[in-house]
Amino acid sequence: MVLPLLGPLALLLCGAAFVAYVLWPRWPAPPIAADAPALPVTIGGTLFSVPPAALRLPVQRRAGAHERIDLAFLWPSLAPPDPNAAMYVPAGAAATPDALAAPRVPDRLFVTIAVAGDTLAPSERLNVIYRRYLAADPAIGANGLAVLAFQAGTPYQGEDLIYDAAKPEAFLARCSRSGAGPTPGTCLLSLRIEAADVVVRFPRDWLEDWREVASGIERLIGSLRPRES
Repeated sequence: MVLPLLGPLALLLCGAAFVAYVLWPRWPAPPIAADAPALPVTIGGTLFSVPPAALRLPVQRRAGAHERIDLAFLWPSLAPPDPNAAMYVPAGAAATPDALAAPRVPDRLFVTIAVAGDTLAPSERLNVIYRRYLAADPAIGANGLAVLAFQAGTPYQGEDLIYDAAKPEAFLARCSRSGAGPTPGTCLLSLRIEAADVVVRFPRDWLEDWREVASGIERLIGSLRPRES
């Protein structure tokens, strides 16, 4: 009578041992140094090669699968920032009280990469969501950018859709406007790469040289993708 019970009992003990092994607290793995070589990271199965120094959260400094990673890069070098360095202050900022009171000029852009899931791709978001909230006619600037304001009373009021008037699919960003205080306007440029959504955030003031910004973002995204062998 005992022998037939030994098999199920053994399976039960093995299952309990496995659960205990998985749930048992472990010492955290040592953090990867910021100056370590680029890490292979997958977001939604999409492979990226990420410099550890660019990761804003130390807990994200590990290889393997992530739901999301948050990165920062210096502008215009596109190098990862020194985590102990302060943001850039223009030369002479300490010379006058007015300069000291002025907001610091951002010297970096931020990149978030997350699993796309069932969210709309940027091009679909434009047609399905944004267009219903946009004003009728864009204003075309001398630099070749079209600015299309979102209507008041919509979820995006106070923001503009800004794009290359000649080739909208080449450069399109949603930008907030600078506030009355020290809050600068910020632009979000979204890309879909396989099963990952990439959002690049940068100051709206940089749009004065938007072609250089677009070129820099393209180079940066290319540097985060593994080289083909």
